[in-house]
Amino acid sequence: MKKNKMNQVENKILCFITCLFIILSGTSIFSQNVSSIQHPASSIQNWVLVIHGGAGGTAGQKMPEEVQQQYTAMMTEVLKAGAAVLSGGGTSMDAVETCIRMMEDSPLFNAGKGAVFTEEGKNEMDASIMDGKTLKAGAVAGVSTIKNPISAARAVMEKSKHVLLIDGGAEKFAKEQGLEIVPASYFYTKKRWDEFQKIHSEELNAKPDSVKSHGTVGAVALDSHGNLAAGTSTGGMTNKMKGRIGDSPIIGAGTYADNNTCAVSCTGHGEYFIRNVVAYDIAARMEYKGQSLQDAAGDVVNKKLKSQGAEGGLIAVDQNGNIAMPFNTALMFRGSISTDGKIRVEIY
Repeated sequence: MKKNKMNQVENKILCFITCLFIILSGTSIFSQNVSSIQHPASSIQNWVLVIHGGAGGTAGQKMPEEVQQQYTAMMTEVLKAGAAVLSGGGTSMDAVETCIRMMEDSPLFNAGKGAVFTEEGKNEMDASIMDGKTLKAGAVAGVSTIKNPISAARAVMEKSKHVLLIDGGAEKFAKEQGLEIVPASYFYTKKRWDEFQKIHSEELNAKPDSVKSHGTVGAVALDSHGNLAAGTSTGGMTNKMKGRIGDSPIIGAGTYADNNTCAVSCTGHGEYFIRNVVAYDIAARMEYKGQSLQDAAGDVVNKKLKSQGAEGGLIAVDQNGNIAMPFNTALMFRGSISTDGKIRVEIY
């Protein structure tokens, strides 16, 4: 009798140990499966970067070869810097900001250091940036002491509850965020001052909506994680009215990005780009009309805007890495680079 009880106890112990082993084994296997789900093989895709340095000019206009070389060299350096970010697995947001900061620091472009003058002989700059992954955006307008307006725009997006800050409020915020503040005189360049003096005298009796000079810089990118971003920065129009704001800091007009469609940065006669909500119109045509990026961008720039007498262009990249760079002016400074490392810079 005692022997039978002993056998029963031993059987129960053996059964318990067996069950425990099965449970522990299952837990181990389950943990491994969870681990493999949480840390899959990296699905890196191709990246693309496109930049622009403004559109304009007159038919048949040709810049001196030396000047063309300056623009080409600068845009090449900008593309290389952005490519270094993207090829290292960096984000499209970082690449866009990096590229635009470099163009803001160059007197060649109408942004930052090379910004044009208002009718009062001052520099007032605008910028915006948008994240296609989150649809968050930030912008600043009418600023005159922020060295890099594009970084201020990103700070507004990431560190405030707002989308757009202007003038003194934007400058106060930028200073609080530790961004570099410079005296207004930093933005003076003799080239832009001479342009202002000439155009100011020519436009004294011009119509309110007449335009002799406009431009901006921008960048759009698709990173290796599949995220899109767009950014735009400008000094606006030469001899513009004090307080005039163009399309560049207006989300949907001069800048737009959505991972589901595309990223867009515009340049040209801002009033028309605002009225036509150009940047968003490209994305909307893709999403609701089923147009390709090239068709959507081409229709807006070469049909819709042109029919209204509006001059300008844009750069765009879609979620598959396709590029569009239409413009209806004599020239548009533009360039691109992708995973293959080949740099393409064009002017005419």
